[in-house]
Amino acid sequence: MTVEQARLIEIKKVQDSRGSLSVIEQSSDIPFEIKRIYYMYDIAKGADRGHHAMKTQCKFLIPIHGKFDVVLKDGTNEKVFHLGERHQGLLIPGGLWREMRNFSAGAVCLVLADEFFIEEDHIRDYPSFIEYRNSLSNS
Repeated sequence: MTVEQARLIEIKKVQDSRGSLSVIEQSSDIPFEIKRIYYMYDIAKGADRGHHAMKTQCKFLIPIHGKFDVVLKDGTNEKVFHLGERHQGLLIPGGLWREMRNFSAGAVCLVLADEFFIEEDHIRDYPSFIEYRNSLSNS
């Protein structure tokens, strides 16, 4: 996987005088079956999140409130996504290192995942991530 395979996806938005509603349907709006949902909130000022990779798990991040940046790395390239639109989410394929930073006050990030939590799928330090990426290139 490369950082170029990550992408922003527009979420269906229905808006009228009463407000807005956004809808996500698995397999049609995002390219996977949703097996896990979690959200991050009460993020301390100046705190970063992430700093890990998933070998295979795909995720879809939605900025439910506030703004934040997502930095993706594939071992060679780096790409920064600025999230802050409620009707837009970031699709992150497996095999990419991710860091989340620059959270605005009160930011909330909703995450949809294609797998249940599996610790063995996580890579929690960058040198191990580079080693993992290199092992994929050599096989």
